[in-house]
Amino acid sequence: MTQTAQPSHDPVLAAYRKSIDNIDAALIHILAERFRITQAVGEHKAKTALPAADPGREQAQIARLRQLAEEAELDPEFSEKFLRFIIDEVIRHHEKAAAG
Repeated sequence: MTQTAQPSHDPVLAAYRKSIDNIDAALIHILAERFRITQAVGEHKAKTALPAADPGREQAQIARLRQLAEEAELDPEFSEKFLRFIIDEVIRHHEKAAAG
C-alpha cells in the first residue's frame, strides 16, 4: 500500500498555495486602489451633475478586457462577469455619492 503525502505536508502544494495567497493579497490591494480612484470619480460626477453610469465607457472597457483575457488565455466570459460585478459596484457607489 502506497502512502500519499498529506496536502498540508506537501512542499509542492505549499509553494503553490503560498503563490496563490500572494496573488490574492495583490488582488485585494489592487481592488482597494481601484475603488479609491472610482470613489473620487463618483464624487467628481456628483459635483458636476454627471450620470453615475456611462454605458459607452462600460461597453468599451468590457470589450477591451475581453480581448486582453483572450490574449492572456483567460476565459473572456469569466473576465466579463468579473468586470461587470466591479462596474455594478462602482455604479452603486456613484449613485450613493450623487444622492448625497
